[in-house]
Amino acid sequence: MVPFFVQFKCELGQSYAVANAIAEAEIASEIYSTAGDYDLLVKFYVDRATDIGHFVNEKVQVIPGIKDTHTIITFKAFGPK
Repeated sequence: MVPFFVQFKCELGQSYAVANAIAEAEIASEIYSTAGDYDLLVKFYVDRATDIGHFVNEKVQVIPGIKDTHTIITFKAFGPK
């Protein structure tokens, strides 16, 4: 499985609705509310064969209340094994 993160800017007053919709869709590993330029930070896992761009476009950005997304693709996790 390949991990990646997406930061979300939500329409005003829609952060909780977006977070709940992502949780109900059962497509995310972890969902966090954040302060600053983005409202949510969400961690996803997909199979290696899955195109992350298509996944975000077809499964994530279609959720109502999302204003903008920023996808972060990671390479290596550091820390204890």
